[in-house]
Amino acid sequence: QVQLVESGGGLVQPGGSLRLSCAASGSIFTMDMGWYRQAPGKEREWVASITSGGRTYYDDSVKGRFTISRDNAKNTVYLQMNSLKPDDTAIYYCRTIYPIYWGQGTQVAVSS
Repeated sequence: QVQLVESGGGLVQPGGSLRLSCAASGSIFTMDMGWYRQAPGKEREWVASITSGGRTYYDDSVKGRFTISRDNAKNTVYLQMNSLKPDDTAIYYCRTIYPIYWGQGTQVAVSS
């Protein structure tokens, strides 16, 4: 079993940046990883993924603004978020693609 702990969320003004981290309790170097988010009153949605080999994929809504990366030596996955918009406000979750493990989430609020 893998435990995931997200951090790095907070309140930021539109146009600002945040870097989220997802620390895993065990080795994740063979696992594909993903970031998801859930805005108030909406369903959880996929944001970005990174394969064990480092290939990355993004939802169109964040492409060009967000960057997913991983440091296998630290068992950590990151989500660099730039040019943040109010629509990016949500709880952000880290997940192992398979088998499925979720973190507890970290809140991101974009507001002036």
